[in-house]
Parts: sequence; structure tokens; C-alpha cells
Amino acid sequence: MKKMTTLLTALYLGVMCFGISAGANAGEKIRLGTEGAYAPFNSVDPSGKLVGFDIEIGEALCAAMNAECEWVTSDWDGIIPALLAKKFDAIIASMSITDERKKKIDFTSKYYTSPVKFARMKGSSFEISADKLKGKLIAVQSSTVTENFVRGTFPKAKVKAYKTQEEANLDFIAGRVDVIAADSFVLYDFLESKQGKQAEAVGPDFDDVKYLGEGIGIGIRKGESDLQAKLNAAIKKIREDGTYKKINDKYFKFDVFGS
Repeated sequence: MKKMTTLLTALYLGVMCFGISAGANAGEKIRLGTEGAYAPFNSVDPSGKLVGFDIEIGEALCAAMNAECEWVTSDWDGIIPALLAKKFDAIIASMSITDERKKKIDFTSKYYTSPVKFARMKGSSFEISADKLKGKLIAVQSSTVTENFVRGTFPKAKVKAYKTQEEANLDFIAGRVDVIAADSFVLYDFLESKQGKQAEAVGPDFDDVKYLGEGIGIGIRKGESDLQAKLNAAIKKIREDGTYKKINDKYFKFDVFGS
């Protein structure tokens, strides 16, 4: 009787374990980590709901994968450690794909690019080329990829670096510099402001990998190639079926994917 009880118990536990495992696979969720403090990409609205470009892209990717997804917020400085600690499965938080980060985690292909853009005062004739900017004074924010790009790409120009983007904007409007360069999202936001109405964007979008990285990607733990492949396929799908453009146009007046 004792042996029979033991056998039945073992069989019961085996069925229960199988049932739990099967249930977990059937209802498996992909947990997406984001910051929730970087509008218009990811932020929390007054009702407490996550909103923004990153959020809508993430939900579109989940739909393309036929996956159930759950959002988890994390402070920016702890977002990679949280991924490694398995608090979530992927980071969708406007994270640049850099060599330094690739030492710790893997990335999908990019889902948008954050290029550098220039602006000039309306009515001026400044053009964006190595020859045309020779000797001209360019305003940038210091310690940014934009500063590195401008100094490396236009060595004959003069660069004035400011502690904050606002300080650079003010000197530009005051006419103390000839042109201004910044992250395109930051620049277009400035151009739509009351002060920025006096200026206009000029030249192409610059997305030189040497200075600006490989774009913005989704971070995953190393070795999780299946998830990486699914996300890459989903990015490709939403680009091809028009979903990406619909989300893009809701937030921006230009294609943020880049070349």
C-alpha cells in the first residue's frame, strides 16, 4: 500500500509538473523593459499608462510575433543590469547600439536611427559641406556624439561647445554662431518652438556609424538567438506592411528609420 501510494504520488506530481510546464509555455509572455521617462519615445501619461514611440513599436512587434507582452519599467542606469537579472526579456527604450554595450548584451537590428541635423537662420545661405563650412562657427552641445561627429567630419570649421543644448540654441538665435548641429529629434523640437521659428533645417540627415553608432536597437541577453531572430523578423514585417510608417507619422514629420 505504501508503494502504491508512493507511485500514485509520483504520478500525480509528474502530471502536475507537466501541466505547469505546458501552461507556462502556452501562456508565455515576453517582458519588455523600458524607462518611461524619455518623451516622446517612452513616458508615463497622467493616467499612469506607458505611451510613446517605443511603446507603440513594442506592441506592434508583439502583434507581429503573435506574442503576449508585458511592460516593465526600470531606471535608465539600471536597465541593463535588470535585463541581465531577468527582470524582463528585452529592452525597448531608445538604446543606441554601441560597442561598449555589446560587450554586455546583444541587440536586434535597428528600429530607428537618431541622425545629426544642422539648422541655419532663415534668409541665410549657409550650406552643409566641408568646403562651405570652412571657418564657420558651429554650435553643439558638449560631450555628445554630435560634437564628435562635427569635429571629425568638418575639421576646417570652428566648433563652439556648450554645456547644455539650450545654451547652444540661445547663442545661435542671438547670432553668435553661424549654424547649429544637434540630434535631429532635439533640433526639430527646437525649430517648432517660438524661438526656433526664426531658423530652418538645412542639409541631409547624417548617420555616420563611426560617430553615431549603428542606430537604436532592442537589447537582449547574450545567447538568446531565438528571441533575437523573432524580433528581427517582426521589425522587418512592420516595416513592410505599413505599421511602422503609421506609428512613425504619428510622432514625427520625417522617417526616423534612416538609410
